[in-house]
Amino acid sequence: MPREAVTACRICAGNCSLRLTIDDVGRVIAARGDRDNPLTRGYACIKGAYLHEAHNSAERLLHPLKRQRDGSFVQMPLDAMLAEIAAQLEALIERHGADAVAAFRGTMNYSNLAANHMLPAFLAALGSNSFFSTMTIDQSAKWVAFERLGGWAAGKDSYALADALLFVGTNPLVSLSTFNFALQNPVKQLHEAKERGLKLVVIDPRETETARHADVFLQVLPGEDPTVLAGLLRIILSRGWHDAEFCARYVKDLARLARAVEPFTPEYVAQRAGVSVEGLEAAAAAFAEPVRAAGGLRRKRGSAASGTGPNMAPHSNLAEHLVECLNVVCGRFARPGDPVPNPGVVAPRRQRRAEVIPPRRSWESGWKSRVGGYGMLFGQKMSGTLAQEITTPGAGQIRALFVDGGNPVDAVPDQRRIADALRQLQLLVCIEPFMTNTARLAHYVIPPKLMFERTDLHSRDYESYIMFQPYAQYSAAVATPPEGSEVVDDWFVFWDLARRLGKSVIFDDVPLDMRAAPTTDELLATLVRHGSISFDELKLNPQGKIYEVEPMIVQPGEPANTACFDVMPEDVERELAGVLNEAGAPPGFPLRLAVRRVRDVQNTMYHHLPAVRRRMPFNPAFVHPDELAAQGLTEGQCVAIVSPHGRIRAIVKADPALRRGVVSISHGWGPMPDEEPETYAGSNPSQLLSTTVGLDPINAMPVMSAMPVRFEAVD
Repeated sequence: MPREAVTACRICAGNCSLRLTIDDVGRVIAARGDRDNPLTRGYACIKGAYLHEAHNSAERLLHPLKRQRDGSFVQMPLDAMLAEIAAQLEALIERHGADAVAAFRGTMNYSNLAANHMLPAFLAALGSNSFFSTMTIDQSAKWVAFERLGGWAAGKDSYALADALLFVGTNPLVSLSTFNFALQNPVKQLHEAKERGLKLVVIDPRETETARHADVFLQVLPGEDPTVLAGLLRIILSRGWHDAEFCARYVKDLARLARAVEPFTPEYVAQRAGVSVEGLEAAAAAFAEPVRAAGGLRRKRGSAASGTGPNMAPHSNLAEHLVECLNVVCGRFARPGDPVPNPGVVAPRRQRRAEVIPPRRSWESGWKSRVGGYGMLFGQKMSGTLAQEITTPGAGQIRALFVDGGNPVDAVPDQRRIADALRQLQLLVCIEPFMTNTARLAHYVIPPKLMFERTDLHSRDYESYIMFQPYAQYSAAVATPPEGSEVVDDWFVFWDLARRLGKSVIFDDVPLDMRAAPTTDELLATLVRHGSISFDELKLNPQGKIYEVEPMIVQPGEPANTACFDVMPEDVERELAGVLNEAGAPPGFPLRLAVRRVRDVQNTMYHHLPAVRRRMPFNPAFVHPDELAAQGLTEGQCVAIVSPHGRIRAIVKADPALRRGVVSISHGWGPMPDEEPETYAGSNPSQLLSTTVGLDPINAMPVMSAMPVRFEAVD
């Protein structure tokens, strides 16, 4: 007889609680939001509701596979496979050094707490620095801004206290990925915030699902985010809406920032970015103009945030720096005496102090890539260079790659180049439940347990940014892997390979026993050992709980800490000045390609599931109806989209929410380059992008949005 179980979804960082229906053989046959959960209150997005289809899919890989010379795959027992991989690793490291072995962390590794920490521990055990992830082709501008501008140790203003929020190129009601915004039941929580007076400003080329709730919406041209942000800063500073007291104590070179943004007048910004002067001024006022309160005026609270729009466009690091400058000059940070909404449940408890974490510019020292001279960020190499790190001969050339929870063939820009590079590897190992385009190129494919079959907790790293109450949900393994299958916990692959190579793994500063494998519970207990709630107590509440933890308030900064935010360093100043002198679009490319999230999928995952195929069998190229007419196109027509770097086929679809001149298409779809399946399954805009032209000099970030394109007829 079917039974019910409660667990957490782990597609994204929201970790919404789900109530599952499980049949007599341990299969999940239905999923829905858990109405009894105190945080999510019954909410689950469409992706969580169809996760059972992934578990039961006929396309799911259930046995380790080894690729043959002809490209086919045969089953191989896991123990024999790991022994074979270990032998190859040992030979590669002996001949070429540990840095010849690399790993790529994908989206699903982030959502698997034990594996997320085991992967870098494995590389450290080998002595390899070759760590890549989706972060450095996604929003690594946030890392650059933190290290170049500085950070605030107490964090930004609480969502619960916000008078105003400003979103630039992010659509959190769909992407569910913006910090300091409610990811669990987001529409309901946004409605509640607006009822108490929250003002929302959205800057985006499309009137997104989030923009429809905005008090001020600026429908900007793609790629003009730095222009608009500089214009907003100019208005705020010129009208005295900045927090002068905060800036006097914590900001370096405010006058230099004011001089740098002076040319970005409302009239200039309006003409260049395609917005109105009135709209620009309204946005600045909604975000920054002080509000009347008892005794006079008070500063507003609430933060500015960005997403993939500006972080994937030209000048991504500049745009992110200017977003954070809005927070800095307006003082949108927690202050002494403020309550900390979530002091932490699983993360180590630490005191929050109202002080600046000084800039450190770590990329300027230490390891440098032989491809472009790029440094590292937060212990990672730049994924924009991955293909060339594989194909460029010499010391440090990557010869082996482990991919966990990701699909770089479909995710990394310049698809043809990255696919060709992966074909040149001596060893490619994918931990992957489906035969993705990356797995097709692998020498070995190891199928992992899916989320309902493994034990898990939410990430320590994001806890205080996405959960505004001290909440946690221990998710036990509630489903049984298919009968006769040989699936494995991702983390075990890395632990076992280290064991076979005679290496010791240091897991979150704790040496692991390399004779007997730990359990997942033991690993999770290690990770939460410094949290406010014991692991044993967490296990007693698999339905999720808002815990009573010792309250915390923000403390004053240490008197000896005199660090300040560096709002206008020389390299930022040069780049901003360069924006003023940019040439226009290259001739022959009148349109701009814009990135787009969709509700149905998470990056490259689950496109093949029946629930997704029914709703979205491919990724259309969305265009404003008037633009379709001007181009002589009709909805449903197949066209070619051409950029300076490549060409793809796409089917156009009208979207009146877009501004004219914009083509919006979701990433991660479609077959390998030059493949044309019988049933059209979309195209990958990655083929329109380049990882050799226009990379950012700090983080090798390719231009992935605001790319100049045109339509052409197809043969």
